[in-house]
Amino acid sequence: MTDLVDFISTRRLQLATDSWQHVSATVQAVLLATLLSVAVGVAVYRSRAGSAVATGVAATALTVPSFALLGLLIPILGLGVLPTMTALVIYAVLPILRNTIVGLDAVPAATVDAARGVGMSRIGVLGRVEIPLAWPSILAGIRISTQMSMGILAIAAYAKGPGLGNLIFAGLSRVGTPTALPMALTATVLIVVLALVLDALLVLLGRLTIRGNQ
Repeated sequence: MTDLVDFISTRRLQLATDSWQHVSATVQAVLLATLLSVAVGVAVYRSRAGSAVATGVAATALTVPSFALLGLLIPILGLGVLPTMTALVIYAVLPILRNTIVGLDAVPAATVDAARGVGMSRIGVLGRVEIPLAWPSILAGIRISTQMSMGILAIAAYAKGPGLGNLIFAGLSRVGTPTALPMALTATVLIVVLALVLDALLVLLGRLTIRGNQ
């Protein structure tokens, strides 16, 4: 316990920097995945075949182990932020895409017809009726992707990516030394805590935005 307290007190700045990088990379990746997933979902949700192909491709990508995907990306994109962000976006797409399609498909046809009946354009119906009604489902997918990305980013330290994963890998490489356990344990606990904080913020966002759409 003394080693753990000493490690935290002497590495406060590093822990704060790594925590910020971990959260920042996760949020950016999920935002990119959300934009991509919603765009694809809007394009295919009216077609059963298109929806099946889109979710199938995303699901196939998700079955690739993170170490293997990073190993494939490193020769192409090098080390660092680029392969890390690419892998995070790839993994974050499926939950958001699937929930976007489900949410849009669940919008009542009568509601869409009524919106068109009052003169709304196709874009207007999509932006003012369908997407707001599908938003709870989309947000649920965002929450899943965020939690998943927080964990995957720790593994991305293999590709020299940013975040707390570097401390975990450094600790594992020093097994048997006094600093090994404090490094790995502190970084792991911080990832869990930060993931819970992000999820709480998304829950708050849902309460504010969904209530406004009702």
